[in-house]
Amino acid sequence: MKDATTHKKAKLVQHLKGAILTLKLEPGQDLDEAALSDVFGLSRTPLREVFAQLAGEGFIELRKNRGAWVSAMTHTTLRDFFLAAPMIYGAILKLAARNARSAQIEELRETQDRFKEALRKGAPEDRALANNRFHEVTGDMADNIYLLPSFRRLLIDHARIGMTFYRPQDREMADKLSEASAQHDTIIEAIAARDEDAAERLAVDHWNLSREQIERFVTPRSLDMPLGGAARKTSA
Repeated sequence: MKDATTHKKAKLVQHLKGAILTLKLEPGQDLDEAALSDVFGLSRTPLREVFAQLAGEGFIELRKNRGAWVSAMTHTTLRDFFLAAPMIYGAILKLAARNARSAQIEELRETQDRFKEALRKGAPEDRALANNRFHEVTGDMADNIYLLPSFRRLLIDHARIGMTFYRPQDREMADKLSEASAQHDTIIEAIAARDEDAAERLAVDHWNLSREQIERFVTPRSLDMPLGGAARKTSA
């Protein structure tokens, strides 16, 4: 019975993560506890354990006496995302080049093969999830207990707001997807060569490639500054 419950919980975790990353569950959407219990055959206690895990990872938020909902994306979180992303990606890839194990490098190559396959014939959701997994592996390589939680939280919103990047609407966007794939290959080689400086530079280049396309779709009209253009003001 315990093993069966553990398996059901793992399936629910996988389902919710995938649905959130690909916007099948939208930011701010309430989670239907009763429906999830019925579909996955879980009682209230293991369901709440799944919710607690996902809340700790940043996928959902828990509200006292009001249930769970998908983590929101507000003007503030979007601005903070654009401020933090290049710094965190750079640090992650620099540490990945320093700390990656041979087995992890091979896993990254295999993950890149799946990403290329998704680009060739996958749906936008498949492309976003494959790209997310590529970067998750680099986070595992970095192996830093302070940086990794922030990086994983960053990847959640990058996947969500980056969904537009994986639905190319013109030739220019399609070309950028091909370039992103080529950059993945270069990142792998920099990590394999233990070239920390090159890996850090490539992180910024890779971020800049997708940033312009993402900003075209997510910059709030009411925001009177470019995303990532200035720090948040604090009260005196």
